[in-house]
Amino acid sequence: MSAGFFPIFKNTSREDYFPLDLSVENQLFTLSILEDPDRMQETIDHITDDLGKKVPYGGYFEKRKLYERSAHFGEKENRRNLHLGVDFWASSGTEVLCPMEGIVHSFKNNINFGDYGPTIILKHTSHSSKVFYSLYGHLSKESISSINIGDHFEKGEIIAELGNSKENGNYAPHLHLQLIKDIGEYNGDYPGVCSENDRELYQENCPNPLDFIGF
Repeated sequence: MSAGFFPIFKNTSREDYFPLDLSVENQLFTLSILEDPDRMQETIDHITDDLGKKVPYGGYFEKRKLYERSAHFGEKENRRNLHLGVDFWASSGTEVLCPMEGIVHSFKNNINFGDYGPTIILKHTSHSSKVFYSLYGHLSKESISSINIGDHFEKGEIIAELGNSKENGNYAPHLHLQLIKDIGEYNGDYPGVCSENDRELYQENCPNPLDFIGF
């Protein structure tokens, strides 16, 4: 795991980041706002400007209304609505930095409505020789146009840029960062949201990414 704070976006510092609540308890983010990328962006921008900050973040195991808009997340009785990673909100084109040395495990454009869009998964080896993976979702198509499986990235290198709502699964621009211990047979994809019934399984397999980048 990384030691100390790591700015996931280029040209940012720890003081630029602040937590954003997108849970079902936050009445500010109605479903009509959440399902409209432009309105979502406008609302986030107002909050960010009012606080004098730059990068809202949060959402690890947060229960969200957002996924009610897409059949991709299942039916009401067993809908997937617990968010397994952490989101970092910034404008499209924002450059994403590699938090820890790793190689490209896989990549893919996940095109379902509400899905990740272009996605990169890196494979890492910890200081104790344990293998784990980091997933970067909602990227630009350009981010996966010239990479290859096995490509090596050093800590601090640019690995991708954020996509716009037309290519990132229909969201206001942001990065979905997720850690995965056992990725199984997945390639370029891994569940980023689970149902309450599967909470225990995914909470064990997907540690909090904020620890990874020193928050």
